[in-house]
Amino acid sequence: MAGSSLEDISASGAFMRKPSTFRNAISRDPNSPFPAEAGRYHLYVSYGCPWASRCLACFKIKGLDKIISFTAVKINWARTKDTDEHMGWVFPASSTEEPGADPDPLNGAKSIRELYEIASSNYSGRYTVPVLWDKKTKTIVNNESAEIIRMLNTEFNDLAENPELDLYPSHLQSQIDEINGWIYEDINNGVYKCGFARKQEPYDEAVKKLYVALDKCEEILSKQRYLCGGTVTEADIRLFVTLIRFDEAYAVYFKCNKKLIREYPNLFNYTKDIFQLPGISSTVKMDFIKKGYGSLSSNNPSGIIACGPDIDYSSPHDRSRF
Repeated sequence: MAGSSLEDISASGAFMRKPSTFRNAISRDPNSPFPAEAGRYHLYVSYGCPWASRCLACFKIKGLDKIISFTAVKINWARTKDTDEHMGWVFPASSTEEPGADPDPLNGAKSIRELYEIASSNYSGRYTVPVLWDKKTKTIVNNESAEIIRMLNTEFNDLAENPELDLYPSHLQSQIDEINGWIYEDINNGVYKCGFARKQEPYDEAVKKLYVALDKCEEILSKQRYLCGGTVTEADIRLFVTLIRFDEAYAVYFKCNKKLIREYPNLFNYTKDIFQLPGISSTVKMDFIKKGYGSLSSNNPSGIIACGPDIDYSSPHDRSRF
């Protein structure tokens, strides 16, 4: 049955994430199938999901609020159809049902699954967020967050409020790609490898790599403000969405508790620095994050949500020393 991350567990008990399937691109070229146009596209996200949240962060930091609309799903998965047992992302019945989440304004869909079925009648993959939707052709343009953030960074610059901000500048691209590679493998996806491991050996391997990578980030950030120097890039956004969830969710529910982010002087202050960039704090809803990860019955059978630590990421940081 499509849709559950727990289907991605290998025979060895290791978590193996499956690739995204909708891989079209929005382009500045007016003759492309999906040209960059104001009001044409819609982003479906979950505030709990780091992959969706990194798209929302790029969307906000680039100033695309007036160009692209977005809708957030409910915190917890629920039944997506009465005819089968599939659990997935769903929309609330009203905007007051769960503050922060809204009904689907475009198709009246009850779930993200319905959007995939509108886009493709024979779709058989997982029903994931983010979803970048084309209102004109009523289809999914792309559901790969790494590609969506690149589109948001460049293709709407004629319309963006912050077109001068380049999260993937040409002179840093090879460095960003190299950093993205090990951060994705060992940190972004690494926490999931820890949390969804079903045997001790793959957990031990994943958690070791996770902390080697976090130590590496701490070392880099002891010498410069951001991962690639003095400028914010997409590498920082991609790392941030994991760091902001770490102490509140991954340490608690994914067994990533060897060392907390707030125990790393540079990583902790860096997390506050990114959080305080214009627009970023609005993409972080800690109640969605804590309740979302806490609702994973395989990791937290009791469903009890941990009370803390309630970190104030708006408090002063020391990163301006660079």
